[in-house]
Amino acid sequence: MPLAPASSEPVPASHLDDDPAFPLHRGGKIEIRPTVRVRDNAGLALAYTPGVGRVSQALALDPELAFDYTWKSNAILIVTDGTAVLGLGDIGPIAALPVMEGKSLLFKEFGGIDCVPICLDTQDVDEIVDTVVRIAPAYGGINLEDISSPRCFDIEEKLQARLDIPVFHDDQHGTAVVATAALTNAARLTGRALADLRVVISGAGAAGVAITDMLLAVGVREVIVCDRLGVLDPARGDLTPVKARLAARTNSSGATGSLEDALVGADVFIGVSGGTVAQSAIAAMAPLSIVFSLANPDPEVHPEVARAAGAAVIATGRSDFPNQINNVLAFPGIFRGALDVRATRITEGMKLAAAEAIAGLVVADLTAERIVPDPFDPRLSATVAAAVSAAAVRDGVVRPRAAGRVAR
Repeated sequence: MPLAPASSEPVPASHLDDDPAFPLHRGGKIEIRPTVRVRDNAGLALAYTPGVGRVSQALALDPELAFDYTWKSNAILIVTDGTAVLGLGDIGPIAALPVMEGKSLLFKEFGGIDCVPICLDTQDVDEIVDTVVRIAPAYGGINLEDISSPRCFDIEEKLQARLDIPVFHDDQHGTAVVATAALTNAARLTGRALADLRVVISGAGAAGVAITDMLLAVGVREVIVCDRLGVLDPARGDLTPVKARLAARTNSSGATGSLEDALVGADVFIGVSGGTVAQSAIAAMAPLSIVFSLANPDPEVHPEVARAAGAAVIATGRSDFPNQINNVLAFPGIFRGALDVRATRITEGMKLAAAEAIAGLVVADLTAERIVPDPFDPRLSATVAAAVSAAAVRDGVVRPRAAGRVAR
């Protein structure tokens, strides 16, 4: 069901009853359950006082034991301020809570990871960072979610500098990992090397920046990024610092003009900005073009329009079309792998390993309508986790006691 625009008017109860989504969400979608049962006084004495005191004393002497004797090794904190939620934008922390509950549900269902969502009633970067740092000791990782650009870059960078657990902004890196996996397979399917692709990205926000960086890392040589005013060119005087840095490392051909100008002869279009791209612009792309229209709920190019314009491979962010570029393909396995080896951060190598693992699951049976695995593929999370764990060991970001651990 498409997302409806937010309204300032209260929703009548009769309308809620008519919408099948509301019964599923009634009472929330997550809960906390014990992993042990207390059925008698002996059990009570072990789970709580006095037994728990002995465990706490041990942790006071050696905090690393928290990974063995608390839920820290399998728990993450999901953090949002509600400023960039799905296709809804800045709807605030309370309205963001159902989405954060949903994210927690997916972490548990696909990665076996316990999550606590917190929706912060502030948009101040330093307040968010200070708050998360103060409550981080109970968790093995931090997932940032639905925080608007460019603040999301600063928040992630500052948190990672102050914490020794992974900090991961899924809107950036999860999207980049899955898009890279999908493009790797789309290139294979159409008989092209990544290095030979000319890629045009519409959107210079969190997802656009991260996708650009990952595509450059896997060897794509020509990436052109566009915002609402056209191609990011260092000569433009209106670029923000983030866009200026993006312009400096892209557009090696010196393209200028509009998005439509940039698409002429391009091999790949990746949309992460919304808006509409005309059929004529897609038709002007190179033969066997690849079109990833990832805006939700309305793709920049409807799949039928892209197909009519000659696109060979088409992907969207929606589950009702083939090739959904869905972050759930990545984030459960990435965090599972990071937690399994008690990583202190998520490196570029770990993200690339995740993209390769996702792409590899469907190499044997690639088709134009199957360039990424199904989210319910039983191999998915374990395969990504194993690749991420191995990359963390190679990159030297695991705690010494965890270096020899085997992924679950």
